[in-house]
Amino acid sequence: MARGQAEHVLPMIETVRRQAGIEYCDIDLIAVTTGPGTFTGVRVGLAAARALALVGGQAVLGIGTLELLAHAAAPAVLAERKGAIIAAIDARRGELYVQAFDDGGMAATAATAISAASFRPPPGLAPGRIVGTGAAILQAVLPDWRLDGGIVQPDAAVLARAAEAWRHRASLTPPAPVYLRSPDAKLPQQTASNNSG
Repeated sequence: MARGQAEHVLPMIETVRRQAGIEYCDIDLIAVTTGPGTFTGVRVGLAAARALALVGGQAVLGIGTLELLAHAAAPAVLAERKGAIIAAIDARRGELYVQAFDDGGMAATAATAISAASFRPPPGLAPGRIVGTGAAILQAVLPDWRLDGGIVQPDAAVLARAAEAWRHRASLTPPAPVYLRSPDAKLPQQTASNNSG
């Protein structure tokens, strides 16, 4: 959704809770993506997770968006035994958010904001799959890597499975957002008349 995330996220959570037939007291862990991604999306998700955790006293687990995309691809990559994983999100302005992972989904590089032409996979990683909204852009400059068009956006079901596997990482301290560059929005420029007074 382009707008309205803040107004819709908590009612959506409530709808899912009712459909699942559970109470908030039945929830023992809250998982949320920490970014990188859109500034609004990251902030809204983290604020909602923190609010729910404060009310219910649950621990919160933050998982990076690129890590989550790689986690979604890891089972197929392991089954095929064909190379590593690169997660790439189209960050606009000619950049991608990119991170490389080994065939088990373990991080091989830190997440970074970079142009597709400037990114180089680390030595020793066998070419495998590229996932995410920026996969096609990156694959154009890494032709030995395969485009995986089935994994484009973070998936809540994958987040839930990852949270169960990585439960030991959870904390009562809210996770911090991952911003890899400055926001696109700028404060309005002050006019000369505003500065003269």
